[in-house]
Amino acid sequence: MHHLILGAGPAGVIAAETIRKHAPADRITLVGDEPEPPYSRMAIPYLLVGNIREEGTYLRKRVDHFAALRIDRVSGKASKLDAQGRTVTLEDGQKLAFDRLLIATGSHPVRPPIPGLDLPGVETCWTLADARAIAARAQPGARVLQMGAGFIGCIIMEALKQRGVELSVVEMGDRMVPRMMGPAAGHMIRRWCEAQGVHVFTGRKVEAIEPGVGDALRVRLSGGDVLEADLVISAVGVRPAVGFLQDSGVTALLGVLTDAQMQTNVPGIYAAGDCAEAFDPFSGKTIVSAIQPNAADQARVAALGMVGKPTTLKVVTQINVLDTLGLISTSFGNWQGMPGGEQVELTDEDDHRHLSLQFKDDVLVGCNTVGMTEHVGVMRGLVEGQVPLGPWKDRLLEDPTRLMEAYLASAQGQGHWSGAADERRR
Repeated sequence: MHHLILGAGPAGVIAAETIRKHAPADRITLVGDEPEPPYSRMAIPYLLVGNIREEGTYLRKRVDHFAALRIDRVSGKASKLDAQGRTVTLEDGQKLAFDRLLIATGSHPVRPPIPGLDLPGVETCWTLADARAIAARAQPGARVLQMGAGFIGCIIMEALKQRGVELSVVEMGDRMVPRMMGPAAGHMIRRWCEAQGVHVFTGRKVEAIEPGVGDALRVRLSGGDVLEADLVISAVGVRPAVGFLQDSGVTALLGVLTDAQMQTNVPGIYAAGDCAEAFDPFSGKTIVSAIQPNAADQARVAALGMVGKPTTLKVVTQINVLDTLGLISTSFGNWQGMPGGEQVELTDEDDHRHLSLQFKDDVLVGCNTVGMTEHVGVMRGLVEGQVPLGPWKDRLLEDPTRLMEAYLASAQGQGHWSGAADERRR
């Protein structure tokens, strides 16, 4: 049996290792479209800060790790899938046949239609090559403009600030982290960043980037402002890398549509990670949730299916934990609420603390926090466990800080899993 894996990120690597563990005689080919060994994009900010070297981003540290597991590595990018003929064509024309296929191609940065986006000094922050280019320009005192203040943008912003640059951030939404935080929380994060010396423009967009004096750039914003920059970083979001699946017969909506076993509509073809739109038993719908814990879980489930040991994905985790210049914020589940549900918010502007709980009937379905980390395990357990709170729902509406009491009274007594037990043991 030949298992072909497209994508050498965390999902692809974990799937290859899982297949090898359960199918020691099978052939495995891992295809990656970058020259470096498989690495974690989430480590790039640490590289920019200088906490690690490039080798520190590598997913596996031993040089012979993949050779020792008899996992063949191929450099290339998929351009076409023939699902019926069981072949993948790479951009260089090479054709790879397979018996089982895993699509783990991840995401790619969104490219907004902005004049000047191809000028020298305009970068994304997605690859190690991008990181090298950013590090060369983001020297102490350099003027850096970042487009986008979403989850990825805030992570990049943290690294840039530690490099000592003069930083401006432009966000089209009306607040920072608009896909993760409600208005009160998003505005609180903005005020925190501004107090740290970051110039934040919300409800604005970059209309054009033009050459400036020397190597500098002139960035025109909606509303008429013109900013000078030595470096512009585009961090306006990512999308699943599924373009090569056009006319392949594999169904892709936002991402590659899978069932609970991570199999696509074509038998023997699976998907995992940022490119997968996986069925979530908790919400009853398919979700793209591009976080590394999901990539790891989905990869294991897909790999077991590929070797004839099918299992199901228990949940598509919808959790984001973000450190923005030292201010920790989180979102869990349906943080925006559900139709017919109830909510409660608690905000302390002076201490930069915010808590929002969303309910459907007597179940906690989502939450937001800023500056409050003490209940992270409890919130995850209550949200993912769909724990009926009974009378504790009304008590939380009166005082949302009583989450631990609600968990102890409701979740433990009903035998629901929660990370809160581990949290308390720590």
